[in-house]
Amino acid sequence: MRITRRAITSGLLATGLSACVGGGGALPLAGGGRGPEPGMTPVPNAGYDAWAADFRSRAVAQGIPVVTVDAAFRGTGFLPGVIERDRNQTEFKRSLEDYLSIAASDERLSTGRNAIAQYGGVLSEVEARYGVEANVVAAVWGLESFFGTRRGAINVVSALSTLAYEGRRGAFFEQQLIAALRILQNGDVGVQGMTGSWAGAMGHTQFIPTSYLEFAVDFRGDGRRDIWSDDPTDSLASTAAYLSRSGWTRGLPWGGEVTLPPGFNSALLGRGKGKSAGEWQALGVTAASGEAVPAGGSIISGGGPAFLLTQNFNVILRYNNAENYAIGVGHLSDRLAGGGPIRASFGPDATGLTKADRQALQQRLTAAGFDTEGSDGVIGNNTKAAISAYQASKGLPVTGEPSLALLRALGG
Repeated sequence: MRITRRAITSGLLATGLSACVGGGGALPLAGGGRGPEPGMTPVPNAGYDAWAADFRSRAVAQGIPVVTVDAAFRGTGFLPGVIERDRNQTEFKRSLEDYLSIAASDERLSTGRNAIAQYGGVLSEVEARYGVEANVVAAVWGLESFFGTRRGAINVVSALSTLAYEGRRGAFFEQQLIAALRILQNGDVGVQGMTGSWAGAMGHTQFIPTSYLEFAVDFRGDGRRDIWSDDPTDSLASTAAYLSRSGWTRGLPWGGEVTLPPGFNSALLGRGKGKSAGEWQALGVTAASGEAVPAGGSIISGGGPAFLLTQNFNVILRYNNAENYAIGVGHLSDRLAGGGPIRASFGPDATGLTKADRQALQQRLTAAGFDTEGSDGVIGNNTKAAISAYQASKGLPVTGEPSLALLRALGG
């Protein structure tokens, strides 16, 4: 759950806060891995210690037992890496084209299909109880933690207390910290087991503590709402419960790619300008597949593909209030259900390169001995490092940036 291009919402805080590598590019579409991360070990900080002492009394005044507070803070502390991540999030901004390239990458689709094969029974049960399609729940799982493989390993109390102490959004994160202590008090998880992202989002589908308290469910009735276990059952059910309570309509698509006729009036585009399926069809709009528009809603377009968005799209936004994220969930859910890739082209980027050009650039760099670790067309850290190494080897100014001239120099 994210805090930049994904806003903090009244529901979940989408985490995706550490880079998920898709070929040559990295995009925060999943929580961190399970190993230690730089700056995520507590360090001495007198100001934090004083804040923690004051917070202890505030927590007790809100009904948290002293024993719970003391146990939660034992061995925790100030995490400098959390502040660094919180203040340097511009790296996570991507175009919709890049976002979708990684959201529905070959690796994510392959991993997702395997996960669905393994947990298809659970997903079917969840769908039957909450009325949210299995592929939609799986898509949220895929974007939030790469199907449970990147759930985050940071002590949540340390992360939230660091952010609350730092103060930029102190009130919000103190609220989350109090909620985390209530979770510990309730016994759903132990102190050592409460791990998550640097922003305190937890589990397979990355709930923040307040959302956990409101929406998490004990699907099997074993007395615990366990979103931290390797078994994703409670996480998947909790996500479906969240979407269901937010107004999900079973059988209604989230939306989908549509084709606009020549000369279409662009003033009709934009969220909040919805029309019925019949009205869109009368204006010449069709599904990208060439079939009739399946449902009514608003249409958005950024100059590339156009998407019709239904009320279920707005429900996904309740989970994470960012258009790219909601389109990513919708598109990934379609791909997991057997749908195809986006049909329309996004056109050239600011450097004049199309996605095909960027993929060719990555392939040629790798063939020349400068490995981009994939050719997804997303210019991430791996590709920039390869470009820099190539430029240095040729005595060129080292910029790390792609260009048509670089593509031509590499043989095209």
